Amino acid sequence: MEPHLMNDDMPRPAALKGNIRHSACRWCYNDLSLDELCQAVQRIGLESIDLLEVEDYETLAKYGLTCAVTSGVPGGIENGLNRLENHDSIVEHFERVIPLAKNGGSPNVICFSGNRDGMSDEQGLENCSIGLKRIAPIAEKHGVIVIMELLNSKRDHPDFMCDHTLWGVELCKRVGSDQFKLLYDIYHMQLMEGDVIDTIKEFHTYIAHYHTGGAPGRNEIDDTQELFYPAIMRAIVETGYKGLVAQEFVPTNEDPIASLEAAVNICDV
Repeated sequence: MEPHLMNDDMPRPAALKGNIRHSACRWCYNDLSLDELCQAVQRIGLESIDLLEVEDYETLAKYGLTCAVTSGVPGGIENGLNRLENHDSIVEHFERVIPLAKNGGSPNVICFSGNRDGMSDEQGLENCSIGLKRIAPIAEKHGVIVIMELLNSKRDHPDFMCDHTLWGVELCKRVGSDQFKLLYDIYHMQLMEGDVIDTIKEFHTYIAHYHTGGAPGRNEIDDTQELFYPAIMRAIVETGYKGLVAQEFVPTNEDPIASLEAAVNICDV
């Protein structure tokens, strides 16, 4: 399924600089229908919407949009690849979804480590790599990247295993496939380790996608918080990154699309 070209009745997208390709995460705008969100992001000039499922591709295509990150993996965040008993259902999911993602123009499909629940980080690395080595050949065949998100275990996802960049990088090395990389969530990693810009510069070859968010609070990425996103975006551009950056903050503005547009302008370096 190829995204439709915009017709003459569609509003022209906003003029952006083109150094950063922009997306937004669906769940932050759940008060809007998907059609309403598509219309808004198309007007602002975004290319994509994150964290939708394959059933949503048809709606996106009506607006010339893609799904930057396809979600829906069994077990969700807490029950992931660090448990061998979860592998069969997760592999079956990727066998079904990866070809559809390729056909629908979705470059990334998400997975999760799962929670520790008493498991050592080393055992988690071993178990995750076993599962991902079953998935990697499917991703390689279709040219789709499987991404594991780095999340904070300090505030939002207690006990989550893939909560530090170095753990994720080590997993990438063990899997040994260019079609498995990390989703570097800037908000989450600010909470866990800070040092965001140097981390991006050092480990950018292991990163396939980025999410934003204000810290503290995960709200707007403006001057109310401690991260300076223009500098972070410039660092991403300097690595040669050609993928998408998705806004993933919870709007406090009564007009959430106004907050989204402001964030895109902040990041459009």
